[in-house]
Amino acid sequence: MFLQLAHTKLNIFQFSQQLALECYKITKMFPSEEKFAMIQQIRRAALSVHLNIAEGASRKSAAERKRYYEVARGSVIEIDTAIGIAYQLSYVNMEQLKPLGDLIIKNFKLLSGMIN
Repeated sequence: MFLQLAHTKLNIFQFSQQLALECYKITKMFPSEEKFAMIQQIRRAALSVHLNIAEGASRKSAAERKRYYEVARGSVIEIDTAIGIAYQLSYVNMEQLKPLGDLIIKNFKLLSGMIN
């Protein structure tokens, strides 16, 4: 926020921030009994995507950067999987999930490109 470093200008950084914000928004729709379970897990994974991209971008070696991006991509997969369960439990419908789904796909593709 205060350090205007190079990673803040990366497209993936902007998209991962949108992903995190959308995860927080969607999980507000979940029942309160999920407060310390699924809600917390999805939010933690969303924040992990964003933070691992930031930290990875600051690493000097390509191997180190790649590892952080792999962890971030794993967290995207974690979000997708948990959202699938939330959908099956009828916490949210497909119309509500559309913006989040688009961001999940976008982040996954961009991170995969950065890894390969």
